[in-house]
Amino acid sequence: MIIYLLWLVCFVLVAIPLYFRWCHAGRLMAKIPGPPELPVLGNFVTLYRTQEDLFTDTRLYNKTYGRIWKMQALNLRSVTIAHPNDIEMILSSTAYNEKNLPYTFLYTWLREGLLVSKGEKWHQRRKLLTPAFHFQILNEYFHTFRQRTQDLLLDIENDKDKEQVDLKPVFTKATLHVMCETSFGTKVEDTPAFDKYLKSIHDMGKCLIYRLTRPWLLDETLYKWSFNAKKEKSIVKELHNFTKQIVEKRRQKRIFNSNSPIIENLLEKKTKPALLDILLDEEEQGNIDNDGVLEEVDTFLFEGHDTTAAALTFMVMRIANESVVQERIYEELKDIYGGSQKQLKLEVEDLRKMRYLECCIKESLRLYPSVPFLSRYIKQEVDIGGYTIPKKTFCNVNVFDLHRSPDLYPDPEKFIPERFLPENVVTRSPYSYIPFSAGPRNCIGQKFAMMELKTVMSELLWKYQLIPITKPEDLVFTADLVLRTNHPIFVQFRPRMHL
Repeated sequence: MIIYLLWLVCFVLVAIPLYFRWCHAGRLMAKIPGPPELPVLGNFVTLYRTQEDLFTDTRLYNKTYGRIWKMQALNLRSVTIAHPNDIEMILSSTAYNEKNLPYTFLYTWLREGLLVSKGEKWHQRRKLLTPAFHFQILNEYFHTFRQRTQDLLLDIENDKDKEQVDLKPVFTKATLHVMCETSFGTKVEDTPAFDKYLKSIHDMGKCLIYRLTRPWLLDETLYKWSFNAKKEKSIVKELHNFTKQIVEKRRQKRIFNSNSPIIENLLEKKTKPALLDILLDEEEQGNIDNDGVLEEVDTFLFEGHDTTAAALTFMVMRIANESVVQERIYEELKDIYGGSQKQLKLEVEDLRKMRYLECCIKESLRLYPSVPFLSRYIKQEVDIGGYTIPKKTFCNVNVFDLHRSPDLYPDPEKFIPERFLPENVVTRSPYSYIPFSAGPRNCIGQKFAMMELKTVMSELLWKYQLIPITKPEDLVFTADLVLRTNHPIFVQFRPRMHL
């Protein structure tokens, strides 16, 4: 009996890998280059990496295997692409816009919010929420951008360590306040709950990557018994508690205003509604339930603050290391406002005049895209880069290395804002630069983000000269929900002499 079982186990261990290797999908995948595989396990061991190694190895494989490469184990298959033609094929088509792994790992937190939803639900929610980013609303948000930027400048001024400031915490706090006050119409204080939310975002990213790099935890049944699942449950509870408070606070304010028409007219101008008000209006009409409101608030609060904070962190660091660029931005600001003002009298119309600053923002997002990797689930065969990708394959888009391709951007590691002058942009594929993704599932809030980035950077560079502490070559990137490094990023802020 024991011998029979041993033979059965051996047969299964041999037969299953052979089946997946020689079935139709296996034969297609065999033609695609990729890192060496182990019998049975495939690339499972290759995935078992630290966050730093996972990021580094992904870049190495792109360099080694070219525009498309694979990883697989049994019936789990993935390909990674970094060529604009291949990326356009995937991102531009509604046939390939479904998300699966690793986005499904976010279900406990974001549920089926806009980031991870699919099919008709995604289409309806996208249509519903797009008006929340109408230019008229964004113009109204500008005053909040300015106010919170002034608070940010005050925080920098009051920082006890004048020699170096840790950028990420400062910008994360500011961008979270901006999201709460604009899209959700709710002011929040710097309470322990506020700090817990920020910490929980970071912890959630670690949980996700921990699971992604341990293939045995991909199975939901096995995962729910793991220590990581218990930790994730605790983190999600903190994240949900914070967003529930925001929604409830806004609900109470709406009730109060509706019972006080005079106060409503004084405090709430009749404008296009903000994102949370759109959701609550739909809830009152029975078109969405409370869970639907919460999942979108969780989604937009995360996406709207953490990605912008990352963008600001890397841009300030890089501009500090580019003295000529920094001075040219300052000269542009002087041309717009004159050089004698102690404080910018910034108006929303002025943002459109900041053409060089806009080029600098785009160049920074090229080098440091807040979301360095995207993923789509291929549900039907597709020809990419000379290979046929079988259905039920995960297709990863390597934004980071797309943006650093020497074929698209000569001297890719150099900071050259002129790459984004109109006459240079027109020569490149629109899919050669995708910091906000592209196609039907592009970032719904990219204009919001650009307006916020311009506001913060113009005010910051008018008041302070940025002195480099962290160098670009010091950065060691880690795999996470957004682009992060394994050590803090520091800059010194030196007050401008004209102030």
